[in-house]
Amino acid sequence: MTINTKQFFWSKIQKNLLLLILLLQIVSCTKKEVFKTESFKTNTGWGYSISYKDKIIIKQSIIPVINDNKSFSTEKDALKTAHFVVEKLKQNLSPTVTKNELILLKIKL
Repeated sequence: MTINTKQFFWSKIQKNLLLLILLLQIVSCTKKEVFKTESFKTNTGWGYSISYKDKIIIKQSIIPVINDNKSFSTEKDALKTAHFVVEKLKQNLSPTVTKNELILLKIKL
């Protein structure tokens, strides 16, 4: 009788340990650092910043790749571009933006 009882409790402990390990793995996999985007007002319009781990990694006060040094005309355009850049960063791509990409995003140049 004692052998069966020990085996029963040992199997219960193993199952609980496996469940605990599985839960810990799921929790650790879901905790990912998130990029944070913010817009800010400039003298001539809007810009954006992108932070990672509470450090600003990109601060863009003018529209990139155009000849003029002008800011985004709307906050929506600045944030749309910021979100596009974040998607590129998440895919381990260069955060640079081309003029064609701005046109596809319908950013007013």
